[in-house]
Amino acid sequence: MAVFAFQNCIPIDNQKHSAPVPPANNHGTIVRVKKAKVSVTIRIAEPGDARAIAEMSRDLIESGLGWKYDPAHILRAMRRRESVVLAASGRPTYVAGTRPALAGFAIMDFGDERAHLVLLAVQPMQRRLGIGRRMMEWLLESALTAGMASVHLELRADNAAGRRFYRALGFSETLLMPRYYDGREAAMRMIRVLRAPGPLPLSWRPPVLGQN
Repeated sequence: MAVFAFQNCIPIDNQKHSAPVPPANNHGTIVRVKKAKVSVTIRIAEPGDARAIAEMSRDLIESGLGWKYDPAHILRAMRRRESVVLAASGRPTYVAGTRPALAGFAIMDFGDERAHLVLLAVQPMQRRLGIGRRMMEWLLESALTAGMASVHLELRADNAAGRRFYRALGFSETLLMPRYYDGREAAMRMIRVLRAPGPLPLSWRPPVLGQN
């Protein structure tokens, strides 16, 4: 299964719920994805990742649509309590003075009962390694633990690889929206139901980082 850059999604307007935040003492490391000699660490993104994330969005997601998710926009997402920004690094640990190469990233917003996948992309040379799936698995587990009833996303309607990827993760296609992107390109809306709508749980905890 190819893990392609999955096209940009527009945030849903609803009341906000604080997104899961990892403990500070584990340096944001979530899980390492290994295949052959490739090792990738999925972690909470840091401000120093903002430009690389924005450039991936521009080149792999927003191509032909203008650059909405520029570095300033990514930094704002990192600062919002109701958002989570994940980064997949090309090296398992930091080297002093060197920032790990970015293999992929994902952004999700959390509302009262709905979570919204804003962006997800993986570098072309690092696809088919399970990086996109592992980011999505962490985000879905976070959404379920946070009491979300469903997760929503939009992607370009002609992005067949992206649609297959999300269907394999349990998403269903719900609505074709003509001229959704920049008044020109159609989008497909997809949803994964996590639980029946209803009262939120009294409390929740994010997944334990560093554990599968």
